[in-house]
Amino acid sequence: MGHIQFLNCLPIYWGLMRSGALLDVDLYKDTPDRLNAALVAGDLDIGPISLVEYLRHADELLLLPDLAVGSDGPVQSVVIASTRPLHELDGRPVALGSTSRTGALLARMLLADRFGVRPTYFSSPPDLGRMLQEADAAVLIGDVALRTVISPGNLLVTDLGQAWREWTGLPMVFAAWAVRRDFALAHPGLTKDVHEAFIRSRELCLDELDDAATAAARWEPFDAPTLATYFRVLDFSLGERQVAGLREFARRAADRGEAPALPADGPVFFA
Repeated sequence: MGHIQFLNCLPIYWGLMRSGALLDVDLYKDTPDRLNAALVAGDLDIGPISLVEYLRHADELLLLPDLAVGSDGPVQSVVIASTRPLHELDGRPVALGSTSRTGALLARMLLADRFGVRPTYFSSPPDLGRMLQEADAAVLIGDVALRTVISPGNLLVTDLGQAWREWTGLPMVFAAWAVRRDFALAHPGLTKDVHEAFIRSRELCLDELDDAATAAARWEPFDAPTLATYFRVLDFSLGERQVAGLREFARRAADRGEAPALPADGPVFFA
């Protein structure tokens, strides 16, 4: 089972650590891009996957119900950090963080369709200083993005969760949890147990959010109030509004040729 090494996933796993659930599960921690690849390759059975990669491999995967990382407004950890206004980026170099898939595509959609600019994109390790040595803007996700929001310096920081909400009126789903179809078919009971453990873990963390933030602050470069605020802006659900946001993103991705179109009845969930 995969585990993203970003703070935005801590609430999903908090209760697992607290209760000792799933002790017989091999928990594999890595960056989002590597976990995407591992789940698609079959090296993982269950794990988080970026929305873009789910759309590209939906025929191989089932989504776990009511479990995601997203926002219905600001997300704080998926951003464009720029040295100039976004409408001035036409033809300018923009660095896309190499760990990002959904955030990078969302940024490209936003810049093209809302700001009418066509930058020159290149992929880069997510080091803001190095990115801005070669680019006028950088797309960042995860903890490095959160640090940039907290301490932007002279940069202009655009929160991509907020930008999507203003653009579409819908929540943004950045990542969901999925199970490989072949594994779910072979092990439906275990898949159900893992899904239920995740839901219980999330609910426990939401009930103890300040405690979770205090614990995380002991080993992270953020204080407890900052983390508590951050955890509260994130949306870990995948209900009707979130699925509507997912479908709208999928439609726009398909229109751009970035992913196959979803079936008319939407994503397929494990049941």
